[in-house]
Amino acid sequence: WLGALRFDNLALRSLPVDASEEGGPRTVSGACFARVRPTPLQNPRLVAMSLPALALLGLEAPAADPAAAEAEAALFFSGNRVLAGAEPAAHCYCGHQFGSFAGQLGDGAAMYLGEVLGPRGERWEIQLKGAGITPFSRQADGRKVLRSSIREFLCSEAMFHLGIPTTRAGTCVTSDSKVVRDVFYDGNPKNERCTVVLRIASTFIRFGSFEIFKPPDEYTGRKGPSVNRNDIRIQMLDYVISTFYPEIQEAYSDNTIQRNAAFFREITKRTARLVAEWQCVGFCHGVLNTDNMSIVGLTIDYGPFGFMDRYDPEHVCNGSDNTGRYAYNKQPEICKWNLGKLAEALVPELPLEISQLILEEEYDAEFEKHYLQKMRKKLGLIQLELEEDSKLVSELLETMHLTAGDFTNIFYLLSSFSVDIDPSKFEDFLEELTRQCASVEELKIVFKPQMDPRQLSMMLMLAQSNPQLFALIGTKANINKELERIEQFSKLQQLTADDLLSRNKRHWKEWLEKYRVRLQKEIESVVNADAWNTERVKVMNSNNPKYILRNYIAQNAIEAAENGDFSEVRNVLKLLEHPFQEAEDSQEVKEDAEEEGATATAAVCSQETKSRQPYCSKPPLWASELCVT
Repeated sequence: WLGALRFDNLALRSLPVDASEEGGPRTVSGACFARVRPTPLQNPRLVAMSLPALALLGLEAPAADPAAAEAEAALFFSGNRVLAGAEPAAHCYCGHQFGSFAGQLGDGAAMYLGEVLGPRGERWEIQLKGAGITPFSRQADGRKVLRSSIREFLCSEAMFHLGIPTTRAGTCVTSDSKVVRDVFYDGNPKNERCTVVLRIASTFIRFGSFEIFKPPDEYTGRKGPSVNRNDIRIQMLDYVISTFYPEIQEAYSDNTIQRNAAFFREITKRTARLVAEWQCVGFCHGVLNTDNMSIVGLTIDYGPFGFMDRYDPEHVCNGSDNTGRYAYNKQPEICKWNLGKLAEALVPELPLEISQLILEEEYDAEFEKHYLQKMRKKLGLIQLELEEDSKLVSELLETMHLTAGDFTNIFYLLSSFSVDIDPSKFEDFLEELTRQCASVEELKIVFKPQMDPRQLSMMLMLAQSNPQLFALIGTKANINKELERIEQFSKLQQLTADDLLSRNKRHWKEWLEKYRVRLQKEIESVVNADAWNTERVKVMNSNNPKYILRNYIAQNAIEAAENGDFSEVRNVLKLLEHPFQEAEDSQEVKEDAEEEGATATAAVCSQETKSRQPYCSKPPLWASELCVT
């Protein structure tokens, strides 16, 4: 089945490859790649495969013998056998992690296999993530485990089907090989199954790829492994622009500075549009370091990501992001900061005064434009583009925040609101809307104080008496957040469910009246109101997903898989391939999956204890305990 793959490994022909055969972690100087060999796994077996992703490579659903194809995928996409034409290598890059330059990082757990030519001649780099030690593994083992691999596999495909630029995932293969992981860094390690994801993209080159030339950093003292190798920087720019931005190469073939400026302008705009797309579906990346930013504007490296459930502009999805650097509302400015670091990495081939001017001229304007265009579609504002629309969106989000509304479900519901809705139906609509808001019980979990009162008291005294010491062990923002939690928690003790419902209905009535007035302006500008309304609902339903990869959905699939039952991973994958589709319910999806032979004999898993909810439900109470680091 895999014999049909046609390799043409342009990156290794175009960029310097380290000549050393030395294994194990080391500094790789003067090269963009180092050759590696995947480390075999015990008894690899397929968890799931994404046929739409594999179709990019020219692989069609194996009709004749699906079981043989699954076994073949498990063998080759675990790294146990290397495909003919593949040339495994690990890519060298650096990065600013949480704002500080970290020096050499590189593919510590991922391996470039090569580039496959698709059916229409397009070129796809394929990678194994979790296939063993590389020169960039540092103190780690080059392995990934089942839970993180399932999350990356499912989210890569979910993002694609949401229409958001992303790397893809073709297969997820687990094994009987085990590694030890301390999941929450709390001294409770456990054995977990080694698992490998086949990743697919036009390229996995990232901003950090250009930081390998960085001289010693003034704050950390760390430097890139290829300082003073401007010849390689020129090679990389030539390769990236001619391969992935051919129209720019063609337009500026006789002026390198103008070409490089046009490239930087384009990646600035792509990045701005990408983060606008994230904001519009409530996606938080979690680790927006410069080494996790794609040079072609894709969502890349799915780690402690999360889709927001209850709308909170300060939502932090990564349990180890203690300062909230990568919070939901900070993503646009962080991506701009990362582009600034890319600009520094392109000097002298693109002078900083040119790139900084481009960044200031293009980024904010492109982000605002794309964000508002997308939000207009989500609200069904398809006829007019009015100045006041930005305010309407802000007031919607403020209302969501005040009522602790579910970001995805509230947007999804809005398509059933109409200008001339009759009073009884309006009350039903309002009831449905407020059901998507957090209950008193949920809010008590959200605002439960997290610090011991004695610890908080000590921190407050320390902030006054010894600010320098306080700065080493805490932040003012964290203390203020804890004080806010205490205040909110105290208020919630007096709040009844009826009071909360009444308050939420009042907030939503106020905003819906503003929305109704805005929709009325749309109607007044069209000839046929019925045709307009049909189109409005169609646009809204193709921009407001019903299904996203909520943490609790991923967790249910992970726990089933850890008990040997891969059917839930496959069910969820099928569901996420149609995020805007009305059709559910879990039974329909299950029946489809069963037809494909996706049933598995499994131990009774937590699915039965954590009672099944529709996949479009806001999270159950137990989900608030989930922590992803």
